[in-house]
Amino acid sequence: MDLKGRDFLTLKDYTPEEILYLIDLAAELKDKKHRGVVEQPLIGKNVALIFEKTSTRTRCSFEVAAHDLGMGTTYLDPTGSQIGKKESIADTARVLSGMYDGIEYRGFGQAIVEELAEYSSVPVWNGLTNEYHPTQMLADMLTVKEKFGYLKGIKFVYMGDARYNMGNSLMIACAKLGLHYTACTAKEYFPDAELVAQCEEWAKASGGSITLSDNVMEATKDADVLYTDVWVSMGEPDEVWEERIKALSPYRVTSEVMANASKNAIFMHCLPSFHDLKTKIGTQIYEKFGLTEMEVTDEVFESEQSVVFQEAENRMHTIKAVMAATLGAYK
Repeated sequence: MDLKGRDFLTLKDYTPEEILYLIDLAAELKDKKHRGVVEQPLIGKNVALIFEKTSTRTRCSFEVAAHDLGMGTTYLDPTGSQIGKKESIADTARVLSGMYDGIEYRGFGQAIVEELAEYSSVPVWNGLTNEYHPTQMLADMLTVKEKFGYLKGIKFVYMGDARYNMGNSLMIACAKLGLHYTACTAKEYFPDAELVAQCEEWAKASGGSITLSDNVMEATKDADVLYTDVWVSMGEPDEVWEERIKALSPYRVTSEVMANASKNAIFMHCLPSFHDLKTKIGTQIYEKFGLTEMEVTDEVFESEQSVVFQEAENRMHTIKAVMAATLGAYK
């Protein structure tokens, strides 16, 4: 399959076959990495990494993956470029694509990465926007496939705020690949109706399904995967914490919820997670609201059912697959 020159902005742009190809390529590259096989098919190439929102996993994944493939990287943090400030997005895209072979963007609106891609002559990859997080989806689907051996027919439940990048992207991935996706949350946190309708069409074609539910026990009954994310995303004001805690506390992943799922169910989280008081934000939330845990209990996070660190490692392997495929290293 030839994906050379393609942007990677959202899984809406990719067919189920193309998504599965990238997952399989990531699994192959992971196996080679674990066996110590060194291949550098992109030696001599360079990529620019634009991070308007900082990250541990995304930055490390792109840098290690690029190095493994033989490429150099330039990291541009929120103070390291003039994008959108002194230089327009269009001009930035044209400057960088004259120097680099690929551009990663992690930041705010999807319109920004779309405009970068429009004016860039090299592939542009979405490391996260407010609306979509496609590289995380490949890692998640690879992890599910590693644990169960298949994807089609998996009952996948996402608990929490389903309106933004994680809820949107998981619904798209599940719909395209034939999983049964449920967004389990308060009704005011259900995903956009237009996107739901589009995903329902994809699910009809793939054999999957889309369900929206505010009933925890009904939604999680016999689930294969329980997935959650932090309740307040980077860049949102602190004032929303009180509102989210009040609305989403009933949708915390607890041992009771895990016990309601299938006996082989796994717990997933894209990280970082507020499952204890070992972070500054976690401590601040405790001091203000009295919570020692938020979206997931520490008992579940540290349980044998939790695959969050396998999932985190898979970010690197799947990002490597995206860069390798879109830069023409593998066909």
